[in-house]
Amino acid sequence: MLISVIIPTFNRSDFVIKAIESVLTQSYKDFELIIVDDGSTDDTQERLSSYIAEGVVSVFKTENRGVSAARNFGLSQAKGEWVAFLDSDDIWHPNKLEVQAKYIQDHPKFELVHGEELWIRNGKRINPKKKFQKSGGDIFSKCLDFCVISPSVAIMKKSLLESFGGFREDFIVCEDYDLWLKVTSRQEVGYISEALVSKMGGHSDQLSTKFFAMDYWRIKSLGDILNKGHLNQERLIEVASMIEKKGSVLITGYLKHDNLKDLHEIKTIVETAHQVKEPLLKE
Repeated sequence: MLISVIIPTFNRSDFVIKAIESVLTQSYKDFELIIVDDGSTDDTQERLSSYIAEGVVSVFKTENRGVSAARNFGLSQAKGEWVAFLDSDDIWHPNKLEVQAKYIQDHPKFELVHGEELWIRNGKRINPKKKFQKSGGDIFSKCLDFCVISPSVAIMKKSLLESFGGFREDFIVCEDYDLWLKVTSRQEVGYISEALVSKMGGHSDQLSTKFFAMDYWRIKSLGDILNKGHLNQERLIEVASMIEKKGSVLITGYLKHDNLKDLHEIKTIVETAHQVKEPLLKE
C-alpha cells in the first residue's frame, strides 16, 4: 500500500529536517515523501539540497500561497492511494505509518484514520484538557466546537480528499477544521488510541498564535455546511446552535472593540442559522 507523505513548509528550516528524518526512519517503507516549500525565504532550500541530491524525496518550491495551497499542490503530485500529511514542526513516531497501515487493513470501511498525539510546548510535555480527547466512529458533533483531528496524525484516501476539493485555500486558518467537518458529516472515521506523533508548539510562527478570532473561520465553515442540504434534522439543529453560540461571542467582541469589518457577514450567518433552527424545534 503506497502512502504519499506530504510535508508543507514555510521558513522553518530549523524544524523541517527533524520532520523529514521522522518520515525517512519509519518502520513502514512503502511510501513516497513530497516536500512543498511554500516560498520560503530562509535557508530551507539549502537544508533540503542533500535530500534532493540523494533522490530520497521530491521537493517542490512554489510561491507563498499558504499551507492549504501547499498541501493541495502536494496532493496533485501524489501517486499513492493513501495520503498522510506532516506539519513541518511536528515529528512522527517511528511506527506511525506501520500502525496505521495495519489498522487500515483490519478496518477497510474507514477512509480516514487518525490517532493520539503527544503535546510538546517549549520542549516540555503537557497533558491536554479532557475536552481534547480524541475518538473514532461518528464524531461529527465533537467536530463542531474546535478541531479534533490533527493533520499530522491523519491518514486518508486520496480520493476522499479530492472529493472535497482538498483543503480550502481561502481559509488562512482553520482549514483543517473545515475539512474534518465535511468528512465527518458524511462518514465515520477510524481511531488509534496510541500516540503516533509528537506535536510541537510554543514557537511564535504557529498559525494558531498569529491569528485571532479563529471562530470567524469556524462560523464561516459551519455556515457553509448548514446550507449543503445533506444534514438530518438533528445535525441541522446542532450546527445552527453552534453558530449561534460562537456568533454571539464574536459579535459582542466586534462591537466592544469597534471591529466592524466582518460584523455584517457573521450577523447574516447567525440570522440564517436561527431561521433554519426555529422551525425544526417546533416540529
